[in-house]
Amino acid sequence: MKNICGLPKFDFYSCERNEYTWLIVELNTSNYIASMAKLKLDLHDIYNKGWKIDQALNDLIDEAVEKRIPIIEIIPGKGSGQLKKKVIRFLEQKHIKAKYHRIDKDSKNFGRLFVRFKH
Repeated sequence: MKNICGLPKFDFYSCERNEYTWLIVELNTSNYIASMAKLKLDLHDIYNKGWKIDQALNDLIDEAVEKRIPIIEIIPGKGSGQLKKKVIRFLEQKHIKAKYHRIDKDSKNFGRLFVRFKH
């Protein structure tokens, strides 16, 4: 079975897709197969392009819902905190909020957010 990058399943990989980095992690053990998938979006490259940020976040959330991925990681970076506030405002929109379960802020890294889904 192939994944979104066309690589064999159960490999660790990252791929470029529409200028955004997506990360999928698959875990396979001999007796137990557990699938822990995570999408990751790093906003460092598009921090000053508001419409691209919104588009990237929309695409990321839609992908997580479609693929039933339980968690996404969004990296707005540390900076002044304005980009992180923009991301949180985006996520708090009523139609977006209906798609996910909760937002977690990373206690060890101020420049990172996790969005968790209940599928």
